[in-house]
Amino acid sequence: MATKRRIGILTGGGDVPGLNAVIKSVVYQTTSMGYEVLGIRRGWEGLTHLQSGADSAAAYLCPLDRNNTRDIDRTGGTMLHTSRTNPGRMREPGLPKHVTANLLDSMRVAEGIFDLTPLVMVNIAHLGLDYLIAIGGDDTLGFAKVLDSKGVPIIAIPKTMDNDVTEYCIGFSTAISRAKEAITRQRSTLASHERIGIFRIFGRDAGFTALYAAFVTSGRCVVPEVEFNLDHLIEILLEDKRNNPSKYSFVIASEGAAWQGYSVSEYGEADAYGHRKKVDIGHVLGEEIQRRTGEEIVTSDLTYDLRSGEPDAIDQIVAVTFANVAVDLIREGISGRLTAIQDGKYTHIAIPDPKLGARKLDIPRMYNTTRYRPHYAGKLGAPMLLTSVVR
Repeated sequence: MATKRRIGILTGGGDVPGLNAVIKSVVYQTTSMGYEVLGIRRGWEGLTHLQSGADSAAAYLCPLDRNNTRDIDRTGGTMLHTSRTNPGRMREPGLPKHVTANLLDSMRVAEGIFDLTPLVMVNIAHLGLDYLIAIGGDDTLGFAKVLDSKGVPIIAIPKTMDNDVTEYCIGFSTAISRAKEAITRQRSTLASHERIGIFRIFGRDAGFTALYAAFVTSGRCVVPEVEFNLDHLIEILLEDKRNNPSKYSFVIASEGAAWQGYSVSEYGEADAYGHRKKVDIGHVLGEEIQRRTGEEIVTSDLTYDLRSGEPDAIDQIVAVTFANVAVDLIREGISGRLTAIQDGKYTHIAIPDPKLGARKLDIPRMYNTTRYRPHYAGKLGAPMLLTSVVR
């Protein structure tokens, strides 16, 4: 058991730029308040698979201080590593080996599925955590909500390049900046060969990343919230190509986008949160456009490249500020909150109920469904990133 106040911190789900800046800022602020900070490695797996012994501690625990976090904010990814573990619905192949059969049987909720929340609670108590900070997207934060309902003092920090949790999530600005750079570079190839380009981008359920990438590249985009008319999209792309002195055009496609009469196929086993991989909409859409028009198509998958590397200035600023908002809440003894931005202002809100699902684009205000591009006009009074919370 801990002999002094202790904070645990973990990162779950996909990595994004800015996670290390959160970790460093939490460590610097809370250690000056007299806390110990314990990094929990591999997301929620660190609290399901932890057991007594030095080997397990090395695999899943990382004491954090000013020395070992001094320069981590200069790099991308997460020094604590991550996983997509869902303690509330774990399947047999991924179960911790050290848990007895009788204990596992008591946590069985369906054939081959186990709810390891009681084990997580035991490990939180064993580690003597006075607070837990969970950094993640809607899946990771969904389990944070479960722990909050069990009385665990927890603060959540949103990160996802999909930007589908609250008005701003860490990783979003860097993803848009990287998309702009990649698309701008590849324009020269599209122009040289007079081709139509299709850029696939993350966005399973929400089109924020595609929409804002289109905003900063003056491009077309298709998003999960609206099934598009493929014939009409082709007309627009051919029109763009004819009107372009360089004789090319392009469209940015969210991974979850689909045209009328087509549904995005999925493949492989579902992950811990029930998500299966989606067939690459870029290739499918490119093949269909080429079949219908005879035009040469270039498809480019921008997904993982957008989440790699160090954060841009906005993500660095938001990461540091979210960390300090979290520390302010801890200082005041408040828990069960998510650091957030609303109407362009820093705030905190209740950790969202996972049943609400992903936040969606405000289509009438943000997206032109006829021209497949962002609305650019009517932004007076809108926050800087022009978003709103729609579920």
